[in-house]
Parts: sequence; structure tokens; C-alpha cells
Amino acid sequence: MQQQKQRRILITRTDRMGDVILSTPAIKAVRDKYPDAYIAFCVQPSCVEIVDKNPYLNEIISYDKKGKYRNIIGILRFILKLRRKKIDTVFILHPTARMNLSCFLAGIPRRVGYNKKMGYLLTDKIPHTKQEGQKHELEYTLDVLRYAGIEAEDKRLYMSLHKNTERQVEEVFGKYNIEGSHKIISIHSDASCPSKKWSYDYFMETALYLQKKFNAKIIILGEKKNNKDICNVDELKAVDLRGKTSVSQLAGILSKSVLLISNDSGPVHAAVSVGTPVIAIFGRKDPGLSSKRWGPLGKMDIVLHKDAGCGKCLAHLCDKEFKCLKLITPQEVIKQAEKLL
Repeated sequence: MQQQKQRRILITRTDRMGDVILSTPAIKAVRDKYPDAYIAFCVQPSCVEIVDKNPYLNEIISYDKKGKYRNIIGILRFILKLRRKKIDTVFILHPTARMNLSCFLAGIPRRVGYNKKMGYLLTDKIPHTKQEGQKHELEYTLDVLRYAGIEAEDKRLYMSLHKNTERQVEEVFGKYNIEGSHKIISIHSDASCPSKKWSYDYFMETALYLQKKFNAKIIILGEKKNNKDICNVDELKAVDLRGKTSVSQLAGILSKSVLLISNDSGPVHAAVSVGTPVIAIFGRKDPGLSSKRWGPLGKMDIVLHKDAGCGKCLAHLCDKEFKCLKLITPQEVIKQAEKLL
């Protein structure tokens, strides 16, 4: 009897941290459907640590679109790399013209994804309606698999925690005199757009209150320092770790936190993946950017959003000084935090 050929499957998600975390249930779903398959996951270098310990993957493919694979020669190298892997099916979870083209030119026989950005190069085209925000991004992601007859039974988010992560986190805590008896409240004040950023002064007021009431240790997380600094060491005595943690270390710190207060950003979903409650602050009213599509998925998580009555959201060009965000007061965030704490 002839042995059946091993399936070779590629899953791609080449945008940011939160998007990749929300795509991790798709990995397990594919593995559950095809337990003996070779399964690779393609992400940007900054997101490799999210999935590099995922037990359901055979390989991580790092897609450095701003570096190694930036120009035409780099794209051709990436295409040849895919071709050598002899993939038979690719699930493109986030549509990009470059990925659709690369998978087509790599000769992958079945290419499943959303019909957008050169979607005509796909063999299985799913109508793109994400901008309508009728469901969560996790469900839009799983729709790509459903189109191929794969249903996810387990929708828990996954985040890699490395063996040395806990030791590194303990070293950080030791440096800043954080003990096991302390309540740790993490704050993430960054976001990808000014239209998603709650006031630094509001973050400060909230953090100061919670620090005093709960004798909490405040940790400020983020990619880098900002011009206006909420981490006033003299007043708040917060631990400023912006720009000082890897993705895995960030997840480790969140796993030790009793609460994350954050703008709409990737760490929200990292917190969910490690079981830490979240208060997420949302501004923009576009359906495709709403909390219905991008909100945290934990059972205890809280979303705060106010409609400022705008006809159309102008994003970073807002002419109302981001009124929707200003309408969310520190007192409201504090009230929700007290419920959770």
C-alpha cells in the first residue's frame, strides 16, 4: 500500500504583535486537523518570540520585509525559500500584496485568504469585510480556516514563555525591590496612532491613586520613551521598562501583574494570553477598529469607550482634539480597576 504524502502547510501573519497573538488559535486548529503535517508559521522578526515555543509548529519563518527581504532581490530570495519548502497549502491570515504574490510565485498549489491586495492570485478567495467590524478579529482569522473545512475547538490565545524568562523577570523585580507580596499593576500608554492614546496625565492620575490605595507597584511598559513622560520617578516611583523588555519578557511581567491598564495595543492580547485582567481604553469609532473587533477576550476584561458624536473618524487628523478619549476619565478607569482588584 502506497504511503500517503505528508501535508506541508504554511500559515502567514505578517503584521503586529496583537494580530499574531490573536492568530495563535489557528495554529492549534490546523494541527488538530492534520496531526502528522509539517506546519510552518511566517511572521515578522519582532513577533518570532510570540510563537517560537509553540508546540504545534515545526518551523518559524521570519519574514524581514523591512530588511533582508525589502527589495526585489530580497523578495526573490524569499520566494525561492518558500519554493524549496514544497508547501502544498498556505493560509494567508493577513492579506498583503507581497505575500499573495510570493506564495503564487513560490508555486504553492492551494492559497487561501481574503480577496484583497492582489487577492486574484489566491485559489480560495474569501470576501473581505473586516472593515465592517461585525465580529472579532480572531473570528475573521478563523474564517480563513473554516473556508477550508477546519474548525477551531480551542480558541485560547498562546504566548511563548522561554525557560529563562522567569529568571529574567525575577532579576528585574529584585533590581526594583518588587516582592511577591506586592500587587503589580502594569500600564501600557503606547499605541500605533495618536487617535488611540489616552492622556498621559490621565494615566498618571490613575496610577498614583491605585499605587496609594493598594500599595501597588506600578510598571510602565512600552516600546520606547515618549517626549511627555508619565513615569515621574519622584512622584509615582514607577518602574520604567519601556524599550527594555523582549516580547517574552513582557509576557512574563504581565503574568505576574494583577492588572494591565492599556490603550488599544498588542500587550492587551499578550495579557489575555497569560490570564491577566485588562482594562482597555478605546477611542476611534470606526467599526473596523472598534472593541467589537479588537477588544480583549478575557472573561474579566473591561473595555472603556465613549462616542464623541463624530460623523466620521479622522484618526490622527482629528479636529476635536481626540474628544472620544478625553471623555474617558481617570475616575472611570479607577472605578473599574477597584472592581477587578
